[in-house]
Amino acid sequence: MVKVVTDSGADITQEEAKRLGITVVPVYVRFGNEVYRDGIDIGYDDFYQRLATDPVHPSTAAPSPGDFAAAYEQVASDTDEIVSIHITGKHSAVYDSALMGKQIAQDKNKRLKVEVVDSKGVTMWQGLVAMAAAKAAEAGASLQQVLAEAQQTIKQLRVLALLDTLKYAIKGGRLGKGFLAVESVLQVKPLLTLRDGQLRPAGIVRTRSKGIERLHEFLRSIRRAQDIAIVHSTTPNEAQSLAEYARSLFSNLTPRIVRLGSALGVHGGPGALLAVVREGE
Repeated sequence: MVKVVTDSGADITQEEAKRLGITVVPVYVRFGNEVYRDGIDIGYDDFYQRLATDPVHPSTAAPSPGDFAAAYEQVASDTDEIVSIHITGKHSAVYDSALMGKQIAQDKNKRLKVEVVDSKGVTMWQGLVAMAAAKAAEAGASLQQVLAEAQQTIKQLRVLALLDTLKYAIKGGRLGKGFLAVESVLQVKPLLTLRDGQLRPAGIVRTRSKGIERLHEFLRSIRRAQDIAIVHSTTPNEAQSLAEYARSLFSNLTPRIVRLGSALGVHGGPGALLAVVREGE
């Protein structure tokens, strides 16, 4: 059976990963000289508290090629076919590191087939791709069929993100300082989307409540949905409310509510709130 590997930037819960047989390779988060494995060595609350109060802004680092090679070798004890799905290469070195890890693993095991996929997204965009691929694998799909399911899912995804501030994205090098100048002068809340793997501005609002209204509008713009994920960094009540709103629009679905892990939380910061939708029947 084909097995799926991803990285912790997908924000898949440990329970979901275990249920679907997904192997998650952790991204590294660094506060000065202290290095943590995302999702393992530092909890959500501790991370966001440090992010908001620590004078040292954290940085992230991709898992090493050796980390990926080790993960592939471990999975190879069960299968010779792996689909490895990762954060968009437009915003992270994780994809390239996975490619190098694939080469290391395949040099040791000539039978091993590893297909590395750029999810064209981050957080639960990537997570929904990995979960769709894992479900296809669980149903007995071939390697090529699992790849096709991953690529089809990528084409069906849409996302809108509300950030409380752009300063974390700018400190992390994900957006230019010109964005901060606009935000500081106008005191606005930015909205972002993804297009071809790139984070793009999707508008600005003056208040958080207006931003949540825009998230509602985004959900109403979806004609058919087969999966919805609500992602938040520090606002569980808002996430629950947004999930309930999504459920009111799509009564056949139960939107999943997920915390934004430290791999992406470094850039999103406290107050980040996202809706990720897979369109279609």
